[in-house]
Amino acid sequence: MRNKIAALCAGLLLMAGLESCNDGETYAEQKEKERNAIAAFLGRDAVVMESETDTLIHIGKINVISESQFYQQDSTTNVEKNEYVLFNSTGVYMQIISKGPGEKLKPGETKRVYCRFTEYNIMADSLQITNNSFFWDPRPDIIEASNTSGTISGSFVTGPTGWGAMYTAYSDKSVPAGWLVPFTYINIGRQVSTEQPIAKVRLIVPHSQGQKDASSRVYPCFYEISYQEE
Repeated sequence: MRNKIAALCAGLLLMAGLESCNDGETYAEQKEKERNAIAAFLGRDAVVMESETDTLIHIGKINVISESQFYQQDSTTNVEKNEYVLFNSTGVYMQIISKGPGEKLKPGETKRVYCRFTEYNIMADSLQITNNSFFWDPRPDIIEASNTSGTISGSFVTGPTGWGAMYTAYSDKSVPAGWLVPFTYINIGRQVSTEQPIAKVRLIVPHSQGQKDASSRVYPCFYEISYQEE
């Protein structure tokens, strides 16, 4: 537990350092740096390291496809080709690893959704937060997600059954907008067989669609997230 808390504190100190680095830059300059960081990230064989010697996620070089191609492929991305679709209106990139069992969130429906995730700061080239650990196992991040006439909204559940890593790090119940993008394309259900794993995606989320620290300090994050009905 002590190591996990220390890691979280180190991440928060890193974020504080990023803020000081941004001092004196205009917002336009910060956005330009973010765009350049994302462009470089797409083209390199990126890896998320859990430690100096242990690889957590091998991201690889990313093949960006258009929204029209994505829809032509029945709203799927070819994982073998490492495809990510770019949504031009938000700047979010998404790869669907698994669409998951069950059904999409229907209009007028609200569900509680368990999320396991890893957050990687693209600008700082470092792992920032993950709840894929023994420490967080009994306290997954839980989203209460709603579909209102096709618009997805969500908030993190806090309390005895919630209070996960995202709320602990940022003290914010608002779910990053980028996290809600996949709900339009994935199913929210429970795993009933090994042949049909739960919904899982990878995202590149610019600051404008990210958590509040990324939004205020203008940096993009890579996420790997799974979604499962409570």
